Amino acid sequence: MPYRNKTYVAFASEDIYCYRLMEAWRDNRNIEFNFFDAHDINTALDASRPETIRRRLGERLSSTKQTVVLLSDTTRPKAARPSSFLYYEIEAIKRRNLPVVFVDLKGSRVVERAKIPATLINHYSINVSFQPAIIRYALDEYVPAYMANPSNANVKTGPHYYKGHVYARLGL
Repeated sequence: MPYRNKTYVAFASEDIYCYRLMEAWRDNRNIEFNFFDAHDINTALDASRPETIRRRLGERLSSTKQTVVLLSDTTRPKAARPSSFLYYEIEAIKRRNLPVVFVDLKGSRVVERAKIPATLINHYSINVSFQPAIIRYALDEYVPAYMANPSNANVKTGPHYYKGHVYARLGL
């Protein structure tokens, strides 16, 4: 069993620029944001066959302790298509009962259920806006609480969000 210390970021291919921005935040010494990226393990070339890519995604998810799912208008429909890699990622996240931080790319601070993949709509999760401070806060606060009690999935269900005072305390 691999050591699970990575963060898996799932997103629709149309939103890869936001994932790249998260990597830039991580690499910028002036921004307090960091994550051990599961995408750094077992890279699969775009030219790889779908089976190979799915196998590599599974290996990455095996090293994952937490997930970030980038939400846009294309996330839910793409996650519903079995031919999509996002569909495979979302199914694997659910199967592994991983903690999920949903990040709204348009900056909404509340739950927008229409963007959440149907498979994860009842999964205990937290929704935040696309800002490094609140994403870091969710990874530091929500994920450890989730992991401390794996049965949270049976106690708490569905998406949650932080109230305005949390954003204010973070200077957002």
